[in-house]
Amino acid sequence: MELLHSGKVRDVYADGDDLILVASDRVSVYDVALPTPIPDKGKLLTALSLWWFEQLADLVPNHVVSATDVPAEWAGRAIRVRRLEMIPVECIARGYLTGSGIKEYAKTGAVCGVPLPPGLVEASILPEPIFTPTTKAPQGEHDEAITFADVVAKVGSETAERLRDVTLAVYRRGAELAADRGILVADTKLELGWAPDGTMVLGDEVLTSDSSRFWPADAYQPGRDQLSLSKQFVRDWAVGTGWDKTGPAPEMPPEVVEAARTRYVEVYERLTGRRW
Repeated sequence: MELLHSGKVRDVYADGDDLILVASDRVSVYDVALPTPIPDKGKLLTALSLWWFEQLADLVPNHVVSATDVPAEWAGRAIRVRRLEMIPVECIARGYLTGSGIKEYAKTGAVCGVPLPPGLVEASILPEPIFTPTTKAPQGEHDEAITFADVVAKVGSETAERLRDVTLAVYRRGAELAADRGILVADTKLELGWAPDGTMVLGDEVLTSDSSRFWPADAYQPGRDQLSLSKQFVRDWAVGTGWDKTGPAPEMPPEVVEAARTRYVEVYERLTGRRW
């Protein structure tokens, strides 16, 4: 196999007509990989993505070929997938106002060009989920928020509408299933691509603790920061150290690593109903 790309978290290998995606235990925040891994993280994200791909299969096809036909040394953390022509847009859906969304709302009253009602606060639930895309920046650079009109200019109106529709449908399905299990999905990021036959296909990972913000429903209270069950916990810790969000990133102490791993495991078990 040929190593095509080594990212902050995943490595991509070519194997004949397919690709092998290998999820490491590395963790990346603000586009910088931390020097400390989180044990089992790659396997947890892989298993959770596979579970979600099954739940979403009737909404959008996915890139999975096999979760077992992979090299033995990567068993559990690798997936054999179809090659796709990835669409150069990060597709984000938000159901709650937080993160970069509330910062933009405070300045403009809108997020990615979508106007929102006045008076919203940190973690407010939105009247309806919104599509808030970003650019797909090269490694080492930051994604930038764009409007739907920007997406139209980049990929055309038909593809832009399809991206928006699929993203919101996936978010709504995910949020509904998660809510039944006591977890709120504040927002999530998807990556979509074209199969050779022209079908739009869901790729990468989906509704994981790295690509989504998860909050426990029983602790939800708008107007303040929420208890995080996702990678946001690591982001908050890193910023709290005084780190300036440029490399090198700080080492995570053992108690932070264990607290992060506990959150990844909890999300997996609560969503799937399976023991880790």
